[in-house]
Amino acid sequence: MYYEHEPVLLDEVIKALNIQPDGFYIDGTFGRGGHSREIIKRLSSKGRLLAFDKDPDAVMSIGADLIQDERFEIIKGSFTMLMQYAKQYKVDNQISGVLFDFGVSSPQLDDIKRGFSFKYDSPLDMRMNPTEGQSVADWLKKASESEVADIIYKYGEERASRKIAKAIIDFRNRSPINSTIQLAKIISKAKPSYKQDIHPATKTFQAFRIFINHELDEIRDALPKATDVLCKGGRLVAISFHSLEDRIVKRFMRDQSKPKEQPIELPILRDKGDIKLKIIGKKIRPTINELSKNHRARSALLRIAERM
Repeated sequence: MYYEHEPVLLDEVIKALNIQPDGFYIDGTFGRGGHSREIIKRLSSKGRLLAFDKDPDAVMSIGADLIQDERFEIIKGSFTMLMQYAKQYKVDNQISGVLFDFGVSSPQLDDIKRGFSFKYDSPLDMRMNPTEGQSVADWLKKASESEVADIIYKYGEERASRKIAKAIIDFRNRSPINSTIQLAKIISKAKPSYKQDIHPATKTFQAFRIFINHELDEIRDALPKATDVLCKGGRLVAISFHSLEDRIVKRFMRDQSKPKEQPIELPILRDKGDIKLKIIGKKIRPTINELSKNHRARSALLRIAERM
């Protein structure tokens, strides 16, 4: 089934990557290929684009244009594998740009069977790769109240985490929680919405999705690898959709753009040779024009860094 997908910050991403026609690029989050297609348009016959996505539906959606393009290859797997493949292609330290578009994609949200959204009554799954790991429904069957509360607070930044967790476990002790609507109703009863335009289940669904897919751990793992595969002048470009993702990206780029701190008692000058990145510009948000066409872009933040 086809699901419409608008790539976020497309023009800004292409500009940020500073594409070199003969370069080798990595799209760590293929999605439905909106960014990849624009990258490959700017490559010569010598240029290459390697994409990753652990969602089987995304990999199956690439289309004949990219399947037949010898400059393009897609790997079904996490972007944390990028170093492994860079070495396999013998292009580690030679990559001209790495793009990450973190979070869940519109097709995943719109696909009822995936269980990412509380707008549809669907199985409570939320796995990026539904063939691996456990679903949210399976996890909730065994999770303790304190564990559920901690996850909701840590990954959803939800103030009512303990109240919501108690309601979830109380319900689960009477009957299994297997559907998205079922979970959303439990949360809504436990926590009145603080803002009329935000559903009370939003933060909890976000928390469970991030937890079940190890999303933040994968970001922490991938950013150093992406930096290490870049050539001098290569660009690291990252789109985040909420504060937890953006905080990791911001701190990583900041830390890699300044000398490492030495103990104050040691008479050692800072070694500027350990600086790996130079931050390019300030964070970029979608334009009003883009937001009018794609409301899901409203929380997107783009950060750019260049390999030293």
